[in-house]
Amino acid sequence: MKIIVDAMGGDNAPQAPVMGAIQANKAYGVDITLVGRGEDILKVLKDNGIQDLPAGVEIAHASEVVEICDNPATAFREKKDSSLTVGLNLLKNGEGDAFVSAGSTGALLGAATLLIKRIKGIRRAALAPVVPTGNGGAILIDAGANVKCPPEYLIQFAYMGSYYAEHVLGRPEPKVGLLNIGVEPSKGTDLQTEVYPLLKKAGEEGRINFVGNIEAREAVEGAVDVIVADGYSGNIFLKTMEGTGLYLAKELKKMFLKGALTKLAAVLVADGLKNLKKMMSSSEVGGTALLGISKPVIKAHGSSDALAIQNAVRQASQVASSGIIENIAANIDVMRLDPVELEGGRHE
Repeated sequence: MKIIVDAMGGDNAPQAPVMGAIQANKAYGVDITLVGRGEDILKVLKDNGIQDLPAGVEIAHASEVVEICDNPATAFREKKDSSLTVGLNLLKNGEGDAFVSAGSTGALLGAATLLIKRIKGIRRAALAPVVPTGNGGAILIDAGANVKCPPEYLIQFAYMGSYYAEHVLGRPEPKVGLLNIGVEPSKGTDLQTEVYPLLKKAGEEGRINFVGNIEAREAVEGAVDVIVADGYSGNIFLKTMEGTGLYLAKELKKMFLKGALTKLAAVLVADGLKNLKKMMSSSEVGGTALLGISKPVIKAHGSSDALAIQNAVRQASQVASSGIIENIAANIDVMRLDPVELEGGRHE
C-alpha cells in the first residue's frame, strides 16, 4: 500500500505533513510518497534528526504550492507543478493507492474531480467526515462540497454514506437518517420533502437502512450511522459541533481550575477527560473522504498537526483497501433516479 501525501498543503506545512507521513510509515507499515519541494522536505527531516529517508518513503519533487489565496477552480491548472497537481497525477497514473492533502478544500475537490474523475454515474462528489456522536461516530454527507442540491444528489449521498459506514467503519446495516428540523415526513424545505419518500422507498426495497428524518440533537446522541444533508445544512451542522466542542472544552478547563477542590476533582476524572478530548479531536479522525471520486482522496483539516496527518494516512489506507469505490460503482444503477421517480417523490 502506497499513500501519496501533499507535503506542502495546510497551515503547518511542510512540518506536519512530512512528520505525520513518517509516523504513519512507521506505525502502519505503508509506503509513502511525499510530494513537494524536495529541499524543504529534507530540511524538515534533518531538523527532526532524520538524516536518511526511511525505508518505504520517497520524495516526488514539485516546485509550486497552491496557496489559500489562489482561485480554487483554476489553481491546479495554473500551477501544474504544484504539490497538489503532481500528487493527484501520480494517483491518476497508478503510482499510489490514495492521496492525502491538508491544502485548499476547493482546489482539492476541483482538481480531484477533473483529474481523477468521479465514479461513472455519480453526479457530485461529497465531503464525508466522521463526526463524534454517542454511537462512536457517524458519517456526515455532504459537509459542504455542494451547497445547492437536487434530490438525486442526496439519494446518492445516502447510498455512498451507507457503503462507507459499512465497509470502512465496519457498521453492518448502518442506519441512515435525513437531517431535518423534525421527524415528520412533511417537515423541511422542498428538498427534504421530495427526498424523504425516495429514501423511504429505497429503505422498503432493502437497499439502505433508512430510519427517517433525524433532528440534529438526535444525530449527535448517536441515533444513526449516516447523516444525509445538503452541503449548506451539513456544513452548518459540522461547524456548530466543532464550535460547541471548543466552547465546552474551555468551560470545563475554567471550571476545573477554579480552586483546590476542583483541581483535585480534575485529577480524579482525568482519564474520562482525556477520552472525551480524544473523541472530540479532529486529529484523531484524520481527514474527510471525498466520496464519489474514482480513487481514494482524503482531505485533512487545514490546521492538521502531525498526528492528524498520520491518522489521515491511516484513513486513506483503510479506504483504499475497503473496496468501497468498487462497491459504489457496482451499485450505481440503483442510485440513479429517472424523471418518473422524481415526479413521484414530489407528490407523495
